[in-house]
Amino acid sequence: MRESGFTPCLRIGFKDLFPKLKAYRVDDITKSAFLNRPDLHVCTEGEFAGWRTWSGDNFEINNGPFWHRMEDDGSVRCTFRVEKKHLNGMRNVHGGCFMAFADYCLFAFASPVLQGPGVTVSFACEFLDAAREGELVEGTGEITRAGASLIFLRGELKSAGRPLFTFSGTIKRVKRSLAPAAAFTA
Repeated sequence: MRESGFTPCLRIGFKDLFPKLKAYRVDDITKSAFLNRPDLHVCTEGEFAGWRTWSGDNFEINNGPFWHRMEDDGSVRCTFRVEKKHLNGMRNVHGGCFMAFADYCLFAFASPVLQGPGVTVSFACEFLDAAREGELVEGTGEITRAGASLIFLRGELKSAGRPLFTFSGTIKRVKRSLAPAAAFTA
């Protein structure tokens, strides 16, 4: 059965939390693109076996590791285990760590429809609670609208079901650059 031009496929989004919003669909082609990025690393052992990360982002490599996977229903889930390096002076997860992870989540949520490089052009967040060393932080979210150049998203970070952080952002699709950016000279 076809519905508004879509073929039957999986869904992305908060199905229960925001039932009035249109959920964007993931078909076999976009799911394949999600799973086959050239810089995709799949963990093969330990706690995150089967989870994916991107190996081409030095900031995330040094500040993570952050992980994501596509669930059977087509939603994308992200996670990281809080380590000592993620903590501030009060032994809670540093706000900048939550923000960096949330930005990672935006791109993971958008990856089935992004189809190339993008940049964050807008980001907003609310800090709700703290997380401590050893906790597993999980991010869930949705695409609220995807246009030709902009993708609008929102999400939430939780630990053991406890809301920690909410966020929204906008990703702009960019054309691939053929030459590296010019070096800054003083």
